[in-house]
Formats: sequence, structure tokens, C-alpha cells
Amino acid sequence: METQDLELIKKHIASDVSLKKLYEEHLELEQKLETYNQKNSLTPTEELEKKNLKKYKLRGRDQIEFILRKYRDAEKRS
Repeated sequence: METQDLELIKKHIASDVSLKKLYEEHLELEQKLETYNQKNSLTPTEELEKKNLKKYKLRGRDQIEFILRKYRDAEKRS
């Protein structure tokens, strides 16, 4: 994630339950993916799980970006 995004998340995470949940899920998925990335080879089941984790992470990232866009727009109007 970009530095600007992380700063915006830190600014609003305490007051935005949805953002907090999505960000925590994002971090959890990153950890799980890193576990797979550290393995030399994966079973077909692990490959499928890794692929699904990437999809969930991307979907969550899109949702986080939607929330952050609202905050950016609000800051521009201020």
C-alpha cells in the first residue's frame, strides 16, 4: 500500500469500523500469502488456496480504496 493510503487509514481507522475490519483482513491475508510465498513448492490445494487469498485480498483492497476515496474527496472539499 502507498504511504498516502497508510496515513489516511491511520487517521480514520479508529472512527471507521468498516475500514478497520477491512484493513485487519488485508493484513491477515498478507501474512497468509507470505507463508505460501516462502515455500519452495506448493501442492495443488495450496496453489488454489493462494489464488483464492489473492482474490480476497484484491477485493478487500478495492473496498478499502473506495472508503479512502470518500475521505480524500471530503478533504478536498474542506
